[in-house]
Amino acid sequence: MKLAGIKQPKTPRKRAKQLPRPFIFVNMAMTADGKIATANRAVSSFASPRDHEHLYELRATADAVMCGARTADLNKISLGTGGTKFQQQRLRRGLAEHNLRILVTGSGTLDPRAEIFRHHFSPIIILTTARATQMKLARLRAVADEVKVCSQREINWPATLRWLREKWKIKRLLCEGGGELNAALFRGGLVDELHLTLCPKVFGGRNAPTISDGGSVTRLADAAQLELKSVEQAGEELFLVFRPTTKSKLRRHSVPHATDGSRPSGRSTRARRQGG
Repeated sequence: MKLAGIKQPKTPRKRAKQLPRPFIFVNMAMTADGKIATANRAVSSFASPRDHEHLYELRATADAVMCGARTADLNKISLGTGGTKFQQQRLRRGLAEHNLRILVTGSGTLDPRAEIFRHHFSPIIILTTARATQMKLARLRAVADEVKVCSQREINWPATLRWLREKWKIKRLLCEGGGELNAALFRGGLVDELHLTLCPKVFGGRNAPTISDGGSVTRLADAAQLELKSVEQAGEELFLVFRPTTKSKLRRHSVPHATDGSRPSGRSTRARRQGG
């Protein structure tokens, strides 16, 4: 374990090129008792400025950034790069100056007046299902660059991710929560890397959201199996990187439902906590 600044893990670009879908990495911060917000969602910003910078460093390696729609609906976020410093990092890596932005809303309830639609630096893609009415779809299409209906009631993640790779050329996709969106990806065996900031706080609360909410596994054998790849300490925080074990990579779970951001835990995403 290193006790000074945070060393960025090597970007698995070769693997990203080989996958038929984007390489998916999740970035979240949580308390020492595993919470990403208080039970009433009143407190969801608790990490350090260094963690804030770390968020932008990770965005600077991604072709697109994705989060649940409720975060964009209720908070002033843009899912942007974080400024010139990080835009220059992207250009040096051969990426576009700005990342694409993806919002997930299974029922199409995202408010077209949300703050994110006021920022036009990069395309916004909305993923939804046939549960969204034609009126809702029309409103979203008026403000987004593309609205993709991904199956009837539940987002078909494998097919949707292949579409993102083929249509939008997304090789690396950063997911910033919330917990239900993360859970859908974990259940589908689709998370390739987990970046987790462990913060020295305890929130408590049986109903406080975690990094993976929604349906739970009932057998230990069905849990996502991870291995620790790196640990860095900065101040009182630990920055952890996990990747699936070989056994976990070979197992693919069905995805019972997709988050539409309408449940409370959908609000507790990295984007909301960092105000970006």
